[in-house]
Amino acid sequence: AMVMATGASPIVLVLLLCWVAPSGQDMAPVQLRLGGPRGSAGEGRLEVLYQGRWGTVCDDGFDFHAATVACRQLGYTAAITWTHSATYGQGEGPIWLDNVRCGGSEGSLAECVHNGWGISDCHHGEDAGVVCSGQRLPGSSPQATTSGRLGEVAGLSLEEVRLKPILARAKLSMPVIEGAVEVKHNGHWRQVCDANWTRNNSRVVCGMLGFPREKHINTSFYRKLWNRKLKDSNSSLKILSQKNSFWVHRVRCQGSEPHLARCPVQVAPPAPRQHACPHGMHAIVSCLPGPAFQKGTGKGKNKTSQGKVLPVRLRAGTHVGEGRVEVLRHGQWGTVCDKQWDLAAASVVCRQLGYGTAKQALVGARMGQGLGPIHLSNVQCTGHERSLGECRFQDAEHSGCQHESDAAVRCHMPHMDFKSQVRLAGGRNPEEGVVEVLVPVQGRLQWGAVCGAQWGLNEAMVVCRQLGLGFASHALQETWYWAGSPDATRVVRSGVRCAGTELALQQCQHHGPVHCPSGGGRFSAGVTCTAHAPDLVMNAQLVQETAYLEDRPLGLLYCAHEERCLSRSADHMQWPYGHRRLLRFSSQIHNLGRADFRPRMGRHAWTWHQCHRHFHSIEVFTHYDLLTLNGSKVAEGHKASFCLEDTNCPEGLQRRFACANFGEQGVSVGCWDTYRHDIDCQWIDITDVPPGSYTFQVVVNPKHEVAESDFSNNVMRCQCKYDGQHVWMHGCHTSDAYGADVVNNMERQERLANNLV
Repeated sequence: AMVMATGASPIVLVLLLCWVAPSGQDMAPVQLRLGGPRGSAGEGRLEVLYQGRWGTVCDDGFDFHAATVACRQLGYTAAITWTHSATYGQGEGPIWLDNVRCGGSEGSLAECVHNGWGISDCHHGEDAGVVCSGQRLPGSSPQATTSGRLGEVAGLSLEEVRLKPILARAKLSMPVIEGAVEVKHNGHWRQVCDANWTRNNSRVVCGMLGFPREKHINTSFYRKLWNRKLKDSNSSLKILSQKNSFWVHRVRCQGSEPHLARCPVQVAPPAPRQHACPHGMHAIVSCLPGPAFQKGTGKGKNKTSQGKVLPVRLRAGTHVGEGRVEVLRHGQWGTVCDKQWDLAAASVVCRQLGYGTAKQALVGARMGQGLGPIHLSNVQCTGHERSLGECRFQDAEHSGCQHESDAAVRCHMPHMDFKSQVRLAGGRNPEEGVVEVLVPVQGRLQWGAVCGAQWGLNEAMVVCRQLGLGFASHALQETWYWAGSPDATRVVRSGVRCAGTELALQQCQHHGPVHCPSGGGRFSAGVTCTAHAPDLVMNAQLVQETAYLEDRPLGLLYCAHEERCLSRSADHMQWPYGHRRLLRFSSQIHNLGRADFRPRMGRHAWTWHQCHRHFHSIEVFTHYDLLTLNGSKVAEGHKASFCLEDTNCPEGLQRRFACANFGEQGVSVGCWDTYRHDIDCQWIDITDVPPGSYTFQVVVNPKHEVAESDFSNNVMRCQCKYDGQHVWMHGCHTSDAYGADVVNNMERQERLANNLV
């Protein structure tokens, strides 16, 4: 019971009345917007307009329900996830809301319970963000302010560019690589006059359309077609071409611009009554697609001038053609510091990879932080370079750069129409459902289901990428709770096997004649997609520094034996007499992705292990193997995730997962989980292994139980020498940390040293 002075009760009553019936100002529609560096539409730092001032929302208590309310208020159908710790940069002004608690059905964030406007104990390092579904609510007029469409340039007068195919073969081509240039000006499409049209103009147009290079073209045949159409009495071209509103008069590009809007453009001729295109026709452009988009190839290498070639790759991007920039230098992959990072440098990266120019040059580790060296800083390109290595740059070693400044890009991509060849049906939202594909069946295109047998995350990843939905979070072999489309009940694909890098499911291997003994229906393949995914990477250097041997008495190994952390020969020993020789080491697993790594199973399904007195959230989290140099396994170990938590986080990020008191398990974005060398099962039992040279291998998330944005870096290998008494580890690296030639050379040297070649 609460006791208080009688004189205070009227005040308490007034306060209670205010809380029950908020003022009209509180209940007025609150305007929201997304701030921070621009990414995909529907993601950013959540900002609220209150009393005429924009402010932020603290991440304390913020959850998926609150994100759902915010996304719906912003005009989107649903929330995909929410972010914490100022993922989209620190905001400015007041922190208007703290400890926001929503049920999920409120019409406005202002209707949710919170501390009160402006009452907060947070700082801007705790600003919350949201990632909303890309689909708008029908008829919504979102209360949002964003900084414009992707690729939009300030002061832009030319909004879009397209190629209108003229020849029959060009009309059948996908992507369209040749045709007449059309630009959108003030909402209307116009042709561009070919008078004074240059190859530099073509280069910029091709870059905008997702192609790395332009191609020389003989326009004489197009001129004949143009003249024939002008003489054709049924054609309206003669009348239209007389109007200046049909034309853009002149474009003058240098060839290094990322967008046509950056080029000097004269829409109308300088003289008032001058014709915009006298004796001219529409400009014709032919583009050369990158290797991945050329017919009959899904793979290939760019031909780049030798000399200063620095191989590049993109990591952790939601879509093809975006990601953190990594370069291969001195045989090792590393990141690029964002000092002076701009569209010119980003465009060189995009073109080098076989894409077009850059839509965005992203700074501040917008595509997650890398691990390992930072190679380049202060990159300055003219835009004409064929490789990032031809640009001016400084070694980042002494630049003071940290991984929170890793540069990233979003590239212009060719339109392939892949989206129209696959769809999801029956899901609760557009990001999930039964996979249905459009394929030729007996000479005509038909929608149908995919056999669920052997369907896995690699295949699901390709589907989500093809639909522009990011990564797969689940691959389902049974979909009995999702009803497929009535016109797609027949199984038209089976035995689908993807590498995971394909741009469309149609590019994956599959059975010739369909063979699906389980039938379709509830055994059809399904997926759940997500815009962001975690990415676990082992710290290879720490393994190398902490490895040692221990002869451990059997009396101390009962629990480890129960959890199958010893070799089988331990079963036949005279317990508790004797010992096992253990190769011990510490492991530190970083989450370099853009979503938290969480166990697939909820707490209700975790397994209790009485001996060690802890819960296993993932039964096999890592595999430890000792291999001969020929690849045969001589010893193995495994690690259950009995405590998946944020052991440490970089400065500015708060630890959010802790195992104490049956707490939530996971690894937050940017944080890492450390298993010390002195913990049970943090070893390989090498009691039965003879002296020699071996490869030590660690595989994180080996069964792909939890989806990641990149599985290529889940394997870590070291060269290991064991003389019977001591062990030496060297050359530790994740499987994608070095170039293939360096790894091959390391393995070759090791084989030569041991007379295996």
